[in-house]
Amino acid sequence: MKKFLNSVDTILSESLAGFASAHSDLVTLDPSGKFVRRNELKPGKVALISGGGSGHEPLHGGFVGFGMLDAACPGQVFTSPTPDQMMEAAAAVDTGAGSLFIVKNYEGDVMNFDMGAEMAEGEVLQVITNDDIAVEDSTYTTGRRGVAGTLVVEKVLGAAAEQGLDLAALKALGDEVNGNARSFGVALTSCTVPAAGKPTFDIGEQEMEFGVGIHGEPGRRRDKMRPADEIAEEICSTIIEDMGAASGKPALLFVNGFGGTPSMELYLMYNSARRIFEQHGVKIARSLVGSYVTSLDMAGCSITLVGLDDKTLSYWDAPVHTPGLRWGM
Repeated sequence: MKKFLNSVDTILSESLAGFASAHSDLVTLDPSGKFVRRNELKPGKVALISGGGSGHEPLHGGFVGFGMLDAACPGQVFTSPTPDQMMEAAAAVDTGAGSLFIVKNYEGDVMNFDMGAEMAEGEVLQVITNDDIAVEDSTYTTGRRGVAGTLVVEKVLGAAAEQGLDLAALKALGDEVNGNARSFGVALTSCTVPAAGKPTFDIGEQEMEFGVGIHGEPGRRRDKMRPADEIAEEICSTIIEDMGAASGKPALLFVNGFGGTPSMELYLMYNSARRIFEQHGVKIARSLVGSYVTSLDMAGCSITLVGLDDKTLSYWDAPVHTPGLRWGM
């Protein structure tokens, strides 16, 4: 294992310290190290809180700031944050309008965010994201996994919260956006968790894991490498089939890197995916390409399609200023 680290025991705390220092104009790391919060809170706005295991950066801490999250709770690498983290984050950023937890559908995350919501003093509702259509049940999940579509939920809800939507309306909007999101990922290599010191799974030079999860969970099958167009064709066709009639709406196309794939290859996959979707009648109204929901050093990518209407398009376009995502200001 070759990684920049001093000790596997301190990699997260040192990384969080560097992140908070580099972006001190936007975020603050709580002295406990349990959560990152935005510097400037808006009184009367619903607080948006997310989190999960580390190793997916910039998700979630990189999306704390104006127009997205108010706080993010990082667990150890690929390990859910503990309930007290969410409770304390809610206490720090709830300005009186309640808190909305945005939770990826992994059993540990769901359980601990549930407990954190019960322990919190203010009103708390939750949105559970489950956009991964590759598999129904996986290593850490009952039902579909929450993956890159979570970023879209956080962006749309962040804008809506800034514009004054109340807690119940935000919960309904989050469920709507999640319901319109479909994702599918492919890994070309494994990732290496620092504490393990070796790849999570073995994969041959000419193999790919089709439908992989963002923690290296098994996908639909192990397959031989194929040209990018063929990989994109199967992913996009699977997404269109799962979306059904909704695939005819204007949509956001999000090609997400897993951490070890160059931008050159991500844009090549975007080019293939856009062409295929448009051939199927999908109107690509917005696009995002980059490594935003990663799996440490895994080579691979996911393709996410999210159906949008005029309302959600306007929220996507609204100004955002976070360490990991910024436009309009």
